[in-house]
Amino acid sequence: MTGVEVPLGDGTVAVTLPDCDVTVAEPPGGEAVDVRAAAERAVDDPVGPALADVVAPDDTVAVVVTDLTRATPDDVLVDVLLSELERVGLAREQVTVVVGLGLHRPMTDDELAAMLGDHADLAVNHDPDDVVEVGTVDGTPVELNRRVAAADRVFSTGMVEPHQYAGFSGGGKTVAVGAGGEPLIRYTHGPEMLARDGVRLGRIEDNPFRAAVDEAGDACGLAFCLNVTRGPAGVLDVAAGTPRQVVRKLADSAREALSVDVDDGYDAVVAGVGAPKDANLYQATRAATYVVLGAHNPLRAGGRVVVPAALPEGAGEGTGERRFYERLSSASDAESLYERLRAGYEPGAQRAFVVARALRDHEVYVTNSQAPDVVEECLMTARPTVGDAVAPGSDVLVVPEAIETLLR
Repeated sequence: MTGVEVPLGDGTVAVTLPDCDVTVAEPPGGEAVDVRAAAERAVDDPVGPALADVVAPDDTVAVVVTDLTRATPDDVLVDVLLSELERVGLAREQVTVVVGLGLHRPMTDDELAAMLGDHADLAVNHDPDDVVEVGTVDGTPVELNRRVAAADRVFSTGMVEPHQYAGFSGGGKTVAVGAGGEPLIRYTHGPEMLARDGVRLGRIEDNPFRAAVDEAGDACGLAFCLNVTRGPAGVLDVAAGTPRQVVRKLADSAREALSVDVDDGYDAVVAGVGAPKDANLYQATRAATYVVLGAHNPLRAGGRVVVPAALPEGAGEGTGERRFYERLSSASDAESLYERLRAGYEPGAQRAFVVARALRDHEVYVTNSQAPDVVEECLMTARPTVGDAVAPGSDVLVVPEAIETLLR
């Protein structure tokens, strides 16, 4: 076969498998929009109340944004929100931008400048230890960043993309998890929740995880969000307004652009990731679990997933990433780790639980990385190239954008 380009870091790598039968999963992909123009239209014509109807000129405002693990055009979205707030009488000094880290590492000043441009001076990193309780969900405390809780109005930007548990991310999840405390993360990401019917990739309706983070978003006071969805072509759609309605609108756009029908029985799936998700192993393993634990696993029994990933941060540097690494690197095998984690784990280790669940049935190979030793320590196999990870004569499915593709 001729080479297929798959993402690797900020670039691509050619996958050439001359001795294999190769199929490429190519969803429709959609067409990219002009983000600023689409965001301005979305704010002018929101789903639900207009921004001017939910904020007063003397209000203080907290805008929660995603961190560098999401390719959200936050510089543009925040600029559009600030312009609209100025139009209704709020000064820039009345706004604080809080980076919704969850349990990821704090962003550096240089990263904030690159992400938010002229508005980086408004930004602070979320500290999961500096929170206050603002409500409960199913008896679980909902904690919120103290600065966000102190604001008169809470808004957010975000990315509505396929998500292993929430079906799609965005909406209330950006605030309740990104700017929240450990109790909600422990509850929503625990083994009991992740085992419930309806908690799966691409599903919003009757999804207990999605329902919990939506309710938690209400408790946090999230009144208005400006979200995007994206595919290989770039940002595909933008919506603003009531969080639940925004997520559903953009999820419909994403499904239409990102779904592709595939056959069964492949020996290997090459699952592309690229930046920012392949910065560390914690995030990059989403490509493997989205393939194996999604609505349609195209692998035969014993087939393998091959993930090209740069991994400049190794396993990852945040609290969640460290817990993920500690669980996987201390385990002797996937089956015993999975059984042990079924009894419970600390927030962040849910990714180790999900990876162990996938590894019970399929090997995961990580190629082209800067951290092969970390890969090997975490029950996965490192190889220099994709060709080194795929046996000759294999029937191979290549999913160039595995995190932005819904296999069915």
